[in-house]
Amino acid sequence: MAVLVAAYLGALAAATWARWLPGWTWWGWGVANLVTAGLYARDKHAARHGAWRTPEATLHLWSLAGGWVGAWLAQQVLRHKSRKGSFRAVYAVTVALHLAMLGAWLWWGPQLLALLR
Repeated sequence: MAVLVAAYLGALAAATWARWLPGWTWWGWGVANLVTAGLYARDKHAARHGAWRTPEATLHLWSLAGGWVGAWLAQQVLRHKSRKGSFRAVYAVTVALHLAMLGAWLWWGPQLLALLR
């Protein structure tokens, strides 16, 4: 997974440098990952103390929105949601969908923006 994260960040950097993605993309990516990791931490704390839990759908939506790296790091560091097979399967789908959406944007986005100008 670390190789995938490195390739992803390299692709984001290259796309930003080529001006296929705006510079603020990095801010959005950072916020999505911080929020996602925070939600995992809060859910881990709630699980330990019998409090209200963060719905799995919420965790998956943040992962899909770009927070999948923060989710992966939280799973590793906190040891939370790292063993539940059904959760990990949906998580893998969110990562694949996010990467597919980014790829589609990088492929077709510049042409669409040119048409709108």
